[in-house]
Amino acid sequence: MMNYRKLTSEEIEILKSQMCTSDEWESIEVSEDFVPKYVRHTRFSGKIRLGAFRKVFSMPGGMCKHSGLYYTTLHNVTVGDDCCIENVKNYIANYEIGHDTFIENVDIILTDGVSSFGNGVEVAVLNETGGREVMIFDRLTAQTAYVMALYRHRPEMVAKLREMINRYVESVSSSVGYIGSNVTIVDSGYIKNVKIGDCCKIEGASRLKNGSINSNEAAPVHVGVGVIGDDFIICSGSSVKDGVTFSRCFVGQACKLGHNYSATDSLFFSNCQGENGEACAIFAGPYTVTHHKSTLLIAGMFSFMNAGSGSNQSNHMYKLGPIHQGIMERGAKTSSDSYLLWPAKVGAFSLVMGRHVSHQDTSNLPFSYLIEQQNVSYIMPGANLKSVGTIRDAKKWPGRDGRKDPDKLDQINYNLLSPYTIQKMLNGVEVLKQLQTVSGMNSDTYTYQSGKIKSSSLKNGLKYYGMAIDKFLGNSLLTRIMNSEFKTIDDLRKAFEPKSVYGEGDWVDISGMIAPKEAVTALLDDIQSGVLTDIAMVNERFAEMHGKYYFYEWRWAHKVIQDYYGVNLSTVTAEKLRELVNRWKSSVVGLDNLIYEDARKEFSLSAMTSFGADGDEAQRKEDFMQVRGSFFEADPFVKSVKDHIRIKSDLGDRALEILHRL
Repeated sequence: MMNYRKLTSEEIEILKSQMCTSDEWESIEVSEDFVPKYVRHTRFSGKIRLGAFRKVFSMPGGMCKHSGLYYTTLHNVTVGDDCCIENVKNYIANYEIGHDTFIENVDIILTDGVSSFGNGVEVAVLNETGGREVMIFDRLTAQTAYVMALYRHRPEMVAKLREMINRYVESVSSSVGYIGSNVTIVDSGYIKNVKIGDCCKIEGASRLKNGSINSNEAAPVHVGVGVIGDDFIICSGSSVKDGVTFSRCFVGQACKLGHNYSATDSLFFSNCQGENGEACAIFAGPYTVTHHKSTLLIAGMFSFMNAGSGSNQSNHMYKLGPIHQGIMERGAKTSSDSYLLWPAKVGAFSLVMGRHVSHQDTSNLPFSYLIEQQNVSYIMPGANLKSVGTIRDAKKWPGRDGRKDPDKLDQINYNLLSPYTIQKMLNGVEVLKQLQTVSGMNSDTYTYQSGKIKSSSLKNGLKYYGMAIDKFLGNSLLTRIMNSEFKTIDDLRKAFEPKSVYGEGDWVDISGMIAPKEAVTALLDDIQSGVLTDIAMVNERFAEMHGKYYFYEWRWAHKVIQDYYGVNLSTVTAEKLRELVNRWKSSVVGLDNLIYEDARKEFSLSAMTSFGADGDEAQRKEDFMQVRGSFFEADPFVKSVKDHIRIKSDLGDRALEILHRL
């Protein structure tokens, strides 16, 4: 706690001689080490507190500037030690400024009245006309936002959540704004009612109004040139720059918005990227990425999503206005010039190509291609399971988690195969078999909802889903076999017993966090009944649930192994376990071989088209090799697929050897 004293009469005279003015010199307090030498051409009013100015700032290009106050006006401001504030065109009012902060060439920085600094702003997400509003605040997570937006069938629970958030909003509301320590604010315009955390850099922003920038030393925030933001929260580690315009938006941890991106009434959670295009009323779960000028994301929910150039959606049909919404489940992506007419729901890890206006719901057909031909939507179930792009995406997401803040808000599960996706595949198998039963095994084309499935696509879908189900259930089983200590089959059967209360039944993807629906329901019941009384407790429960994922997963797999294979693990024989391991091994290697062959297409002769300009075929191959770095077998990803085949084959062999000894 800094000790302050009044100015001495001598110090007042020195300040006056340095063109400083004040109507009430007695209202100015300074630290014990304060000297007036570095305060010049400054106007004071209201209550002022000043630290000592000892530091010299080293500027780019070799320029040095001594800390102090130069050509500025301060009203009701506290300035920490070793700050430099220079050339404030208008004034700074009602702010507490930390130490070692640099402010230069700004128009105005003020807090006007009591402000919540963006906390409590209502974001009309998904439905532009309202009804799914999410209240944004500093500690908002993707999971809390999800239940607030989508669980409107539980109005009492939503009301309790809103009460908790309102209490938080009241706790952070103040008539004095805050600019943290080691902050840089230069060449910027209008900043009003904005809370700015430590180590933030604001360079050339045009207007920032009613918001919080939750920067910190571990994960600084950068706000760049030309940014215009109203009613917002920006979380740690994020970057918003290069002419971005946004209003009523939440920008989560480690997000990047740039290149004139435009967003209104939208939520962006961890590791989202938005450039060039625009967003309106979207719920962008973790890793939603859009890069292109011609891309509009509107009234949709996304996560682990990549939007191709020209991707577009419509949320009204010129009747009752923009009231419709759509969901693209985790990992779904769009190709160039794709279009979806909401309402629609696209299954997890699916690819959308072409224009689709028939309100598809492919949520029980994950990993599909949704392709438009002559205004008809064709579905290729499970086709994305053999895509090298799908596997590459799954591998890159964990490595691209840019969150440096040790306090991570969103709970993110990166698993490609999980009870969530496998349950949908099990449903998909039933759907496809029912289509065969109803329309006949020899039909050329099957009708599913308003789409079409070709006979070959249906048969392949059953094949791919079967392999993926075997792979996932086998993975869970092998994990228990390899990580358990046992000498007899009875010991192993005991090791198979689930330890978790939750896990059986349906699973849900709560915007990045995969969990049993029963566990989520229990949490929401505790919110509604008042067991959970503040938002920190809610966040802790979500984190706890995320941490128990693999316990929940095994309870689910344990039950499904019995239902799907007819194998009771409490009485299973070693021979039956060897059969399941061999089935797993065949499926894992089979899927990897499909991925391997898909990758080979990237190295075909047709892929070399446009290489080796003005040369013959040999030069084209040489140019291709120089650019791509290698031929097929030496490609790093291809090598990783081959390594995966070898590693999993060895694992299966070791498990079989262990089981043979029982």
